[in-house]
Amino acid sequence: MALLDAACRLDGVSIARENWEWLRGAVVALHPAERVVVNNTFIKVLRPRRTDSKSKEEGESSEVGSADAGFFGRTIAYREYAQIDGVFSIALEVQRDEHALLLNRWLPMIQYLGKRGGFVQMVSEPATLDNLSPDYLLLDGEPRPFDLDAMLTQLDDAGDELTFERANIYSDEKMTIGKHRLFRTVALPYQVARSSRGYTDYRLVRKTEDQE
Repeated sequence: MALLDAACRLDGVSIARENWEWLRGAVVALHPAERVVVNNTFIKVLRPRRTDSKSKEEGESSEVGSADAGFFGRTIAYREYAQIDGVFSIALEVQRDEHALLLNRWLPMIQYLGKRGGFVQMVSEPATLDNLSPDYLLLDGEPRPFDLDAMLTQLDDAGDELTFERANIYSDEKMTIGKHRLFRTVALPYQVARSSRGYTDYRLVRKTEDQE
């Protein structure tokens, strides 16, 4: 969906609709980093202010310049910051050169992945490769052997029957979980090396010969 959003913003809705079918079916692969340290904390953030009409009298307003005035209000939010040690890469499989060129154009526009607030930043330009190294983890939904200590998580995927109109948030057509929106269970090859109240240190687990 992040790529669909980038396509709409850069090239318009009509171009995004024309390329939706191959974009929906593109296989994604991850190159996990050697180590990831996740710090969890509470921080002050600004969010859109929602005034409760029942709690404010008509015509009542906060003093200009005060903390309670303006379009945004201050609040406390939980955040996790991931410090990545090593190379973390994302690859997509396409069948045509023109599709690869479009991905090279759209990928730099992606600034979030996963849950809302999951910000990412690209550190190098996209590259086109004929083959991936075996260190990549395919996210195609196929069952594969994995370490019993691996981390299990679920990732969103698009079903074959998910049309552009259903994916369009401005359309009245709805998505059905299990048909249009799929949840793929993925075993991430990480183990917890150490942890405390404020952080968790994850280390990459290399594949054994029996798992390859």
